[in-house]
Amino acid sequence: MKKPPFIIKANGEKAHFSRSSLFTSLVRSGAPQDVANSVTDKVSATIRDGVSTTHDIYSKAYTLLKGMKYHPIAGRYSLKQAIMELGPTGFPFEVFIAEILKRHGYQTRIGVIVEGVCVSHEVDVVAIKDTVHVLVEAKFHNQPGMHTDVKVPLYIQARFQDIEKQLKRSGDTHKKHESWVVTNTRLTSSAIQYGECMGMTLIGWRYPESGGLEKMIEEAGLHPITCLPSLTKKEKELLLRKNIVLCKDIIEKPRLLANIGMVSQRGSKIISEAKTVCQTPMEAV
Repeated sequence: MKKPPFIIKANGEKAHFSRSSLFTSLVRSGAPQDVANSVTDKVSATIRDGVSTTHDIYSKAYTLLKGMKYHPIAGRYSLKQAIMELGPTGFPFEVFIAEILKRHGYQTRIGVIVEGVCVSHEVDVVAIKDTVHVLVEAKFHNQPGMHTDVKVPLYIQARFQDIEKQLKRSGDTHKKHESWVVTNTRLTSSAIQYGECMGMTLIGWRYPESGGLEKMIEEAGLHPITCLPSLTKKEKELLLRKNIVLCKDIIEKPRLLANIGMVSQRGSKIISEAKTVCQTPMEAV
């Protein structure tokens, strides 16, 4: 049997092209099996051994889905890239994480200065739910191939211990304090090993298997507005500048599109697209 061609990953490493992985990612994004098969066949035919990159594969599949008028599927398929488009400063990612937590029942604040015993710390997101008090580091990367390594949980745990000690001294009434790292990339094995050993909550791309960042987004229908194929780059930037990060924001408040100068007919099209992109697995049944 002929071996599959080599492709170049975002980190520069080579790996065999996996037809099944591409097919699965398309189906996961909502593509019917015949569409997923057709796109996979066409993408496979364009791969050049040792030359094609993972980004080439993504771009080709995305373009094919758009060309076939499957815009909502293309939007969901682009999730990882869409999150990277929240950059480059990382602040919209903090807003994004805060909104996800808010819709999971947490009260949230962004960019909070919290006193420790030794020094003051700026915490990306502070989240409270019942008697649980969570300090979140939102670690954002806007380039593919990046990983969140052990230095991040090492630093965050040290910061957390300083803050927790001060909270206990000051008589804070929360029964439980938690240290979280949420990232849009994969975590290295050493980062996971250290985080688990220290009792931290780590959420990254495809980690944990029971509920990585992508699952949290997909299951709750909390896709970023950068997922919408029909929005222009300028329109996405205008919305992000106003801290409008989620597709659900414009679904629930259509006037937000008018605020950036979008005419009603086009706005209706964008909202319709957003509703389909944000459709949860339960809603799709």
